[in-house]
Amino acid sequence: MTLAQPATQLALSDDQAEAYDRVADLLARSGVDLAEGMTMPDPGDGAPVLAVLGRAGSGKTMLLAALTRALTEAGVEIVSGDYEGRRRKERRTLAILAPTNKAASVLRHRGVPATTIHRILYTPVYDPEYERIAEWLAGSGDRPVIEGLTDQALDRARAFYDAVKSIPGALASAGLRGSDFIRGWKRREEPLDIGFVDESSMLDERQFEDLKEIFPTLILFGDPAQLAPVGLSGEMAFDRLPKDRQLHLSRIHRQAEGNPILDLAHALSDDALTFEGFERMIEDAARRDPRVIVAERVEAGLMARSPVLVWRNATRIRLITAFRAAYGAPADALLPGEPLICDGIELPLKHRKKRIDLEARGLIKGAQVIYLGPGRKPGFSRLHVIGAEEPQVSAAWIVKIELPDEEEPFIPFAARMGAAFLHGAAVTIHKAQGSQWENVQVFAPDLWAASRAGRMESGVPLWKRLAYVAITRAEQRLYWVTRNRLARPQTPLTIDDLRQGAAPLELDSGDEAGL
Repeated sequence: MTLAQPATQLALSDDQAEAYDRVADLLARSGVDLAEGMTMPDPGDGAPVLAVLGRAGSGKTMLLAALTRALTEAGVEIVSGDYEGRRRKERRTLAILAPTNKAASVLRHRGVPATTIHRILYTPVYDPEYERIAEWLAGSGDRPVIEGLTDQALDRARAFYDAVKSIPGALASAGLRGSDFIRGWKRREEPLDIGFVDESSMLDERQFEDLKEIFPTLILFGDPAQLAPVGLSGEMAFDRLPKDRQLHLSRIHRQAEGNPILDLAHALSDDALTFEGFERMIEDAARRDPRVIVAERVEAGLMARSPVLVWRNATRIRLITAFRAAYGAPADALLPGEPLICDGIELPLKHRKKRIDLEARGLIKGAQVIYLGPGRKPGFSRLHVIGAEEPQVSAAWIVKIELPDEEEPFIPFAARMGAAFLHGAAVTIHKAQGSQWENVQVFAPDLWAASRAGRMESGVPLWKRLAYVAITRAEQRLYWVTRNRLARPQTPLTIDDLRQGAAPLELDSGDEAGL
């Protein structure tokens, strides 16, 4: 029986409709009836994990959005990472998750209220005074009277929340800083109900086990053609599921038809296709469509906001060195506008709460960041976290600039401890998974080297997996760079393109006086 689809959604393809019905059947067994638009208590049987799999353009995100709308209309409450109201016995909940800030922001841009896995594992502890505002905004309390906040400030918070379902954003619009209303972070103790996980090809084993503990009903959305997480020998989390728990979307949805980038991605599934044959396909596509460009040089101006995608670390370091030289960056400092990649948090175990605070604000390993300038405290800097709901922070940090032919990175300046960063003008294709950029430059000489190496991953030539992941990171335009050259930038680095809002949140990740 095919379930009635919500009238507000776009028409689903046949394989999307079949997957919709399979997911709806699973949800019905857990007490959420999409056909009738009603919820019941979870019977507690422990529904199995289900995976919805498909290549780029097959409509996974569209299906996820349709299911999210149907669950919301049935009365299921969406839980975000920034605030969770008081738990009610009859409440049914849904969380839409992604492994990285950037992947979550891609979903939010498409109207899906996603958050990161980390923000669900760790929840904020609100000051009781300001929690009353959060309860009012979320619909579970009356309009409060808060000393020091005018009616106009509360009205601004209400208007912001009605437009963007973010409690911290609403409180910031009322003139509050994060340090005013968030006292700390704690590991989630109470389970939730239903979890949707996008970009699930990136899940490592520990994350998968954590999610299964939190969500009795877990739906994974993933692309089996991507690269598996490092350490899993080419295997992804959903590969271990029984075949009857894997739903495959094979049809390319009509919204993706005529997209030369996706056409190239799907051509890689041809077993007979060689690297040379693929490059000829790219050249043909570039002659027909301006969205594909064959370039002889890397454009330095694009690297400031979207990294060049490479296979080899040595290539990444050479390109970063050339980028900094092209902009005249000094060896002992960063220029405002330089891109960075968070390489983790360097804090001792006794500072676990500070680590949680940094990570909860978006400074998780792999996060993309733009340097804005020095902070107010020694060792602190102002940063813009790409894809974070509150992007501007000020944190203690350690910057490592890697140099060609040098084993150890050069550290131009650093706090004693805090968030660690590498330069982000170029990144490996593995680290680019889960992200998308309007313009993407793929360094073809590295993929040629991968093809000559003859390496395989799960029975597929490694160069094909690398090429698939790299070109599907492009939202609008793909640059296929054929030579090891860099075009000098036409304008200086700037931060004018980054949204300016409230004062950056000060994240005391290791204040010198306290350590």
